[in-house]
Amino acid sequence: MNKIWLFGAAVCMVLALGSCKPKQSAYKAAYEQAKEKESTAPVEVVEQEEDVVEVAPVSKPRTSTATTRTEKINAAQGEDASRLKRYSVVVGSFKNKTNAYALKERMQNDGYNAVLGENEQGMLRVIVASFDNKADAADSRDAIKSKYAPNFHDAWLLERAY
Repeated sequence: MNKIWLFGAAVCMVLALGSCKPKQSAYKAAYEQAKEKESTAPVEVVEQEEDVVEVAPVSKPRTSTATTRTEKINAAQGEDASRLKRYSVVVGSFKNKTNAYALKERMQNDGYNAVLGENEQGMLRVIVASFDNKADAADSRDAIKSKYAPNFHDAWLLERAY
């Protein structure tokens, strides 16, 4: 009787495992479809004359949907105000000047061109990068967050109000 059960279990295993076939992942299937479309896309051939001038494509300015905090901010006493642009990456905010200067010095030692900004309430913002473009500022903030994780996970963007 045990031999019959064992034989039956073996037959079931062979049938179950034998009917399995590997399936393509959805990613691979989509990749193959895109590759096929790319290779079958018609190519238009344009004859060029000798006096054709090539024009570089016009690139659109990069934009970002990153959230910002808007403040009227000026360079702290003794800081270079020309280094503050419209969008800045802030890694620290302090009421205590000693703490602000210590973080600024740390960031300068790491190669950043850090500057201290002061808002109307007297808070000192440690700014490690400043840009005219919001997308560039967001990229810089994300790079700093990943480089110093988890220390500066709360780095944020400051939009300067004039």
